[in-house]
Amino acid sequence: MMTVSLVTITFRAERVLQPTLDSVMLQDYAHIQHIIIDGASDDGTMDIVRTYERLCAQSGSHISLHVVSEPDNGIYDAMNKGLRLATGSYVCFLNAGDRLADASTLTRVMQQADNYTESDMPAVIYGDTDIVDDSGTVLRPRHLRAPDTLTWRSFRRGMLVCHQAFYARTDIARNVNYNLSYRYSADVDWCIRVMKEADRRHLPMVKVDGVVAHYLEEGATTEHHKESLHERFQVMRSHYGLATTVVMHLWFAIAKLFKIR
Repeated sequence: MMTVSLVTITFRAERVLQPTLDSVMLQDYAHIQHIIIDGASDDGTMDIVRTYERLCAQSGSHISLHVVSEPDNGIYDAMNKGLRLATGSYVCFLNAGDRLADASTLTRVMQQADNYTESDMPAVIYGDTDIVDDSGTVLRPRHLRAPDTLTWRSFRRGMLVCHQAFYARTDIARNVNYNLSYRYSADVDWCIRVMKEADRRHLPMVKVDGVVAHYLEEGATTEHHKESLHERFQVMRSHYGLATTVVMHLWFAIAKLFKIR
């Protein structure tokens, strides 16, 4: 069976981290590398991580855990560190507060690669996302739904696949670093560049039926919504051109005004 690498970025995350770790521990998939990159937290984050580390070791867990805690240059610098450490066939970013949807999530994701040879495995495996509250209660589906067919051009209509539901082939992902000139939207740019590489290699991108991620809607992007929107405009402009980006943003505004889905 192939290994899947999950990367969790933390910084002063003691309030939201435990459910993330629990959702990984509950997985029925047998080969998991879990990389935790902490930005030298000065709260109880690392106490939680060390307890998790002991539980993984004592239980003979199927989780191979790799922990780094040191200063970094922000979340995307930490994500680049995680990419360099990833050794699984696929890598996904499951940050503090986010959760895998259920115990069979990784099994369902990795089954999508079973019908392919090693050379033509899907470049991306992806699924849908639900929004949850602090207790893990599902509030609603994410407004943007994952399309049945995904290409790098799909993101002209917004980030249709949530970062936490985007499993990239690690051999591709490691060669596509997060652009540190973006503070809030480098994940959008990264996903597009991964999909462009998939297109260049003529590799498929495959959808998993159902929800694969639960997203806690209070991250850095939510806190800095205006700055994030400005950066997303710049990201889209760099990939799709100014005219297309302006037209699509006008459509976003109209759709929001009239509540068009």
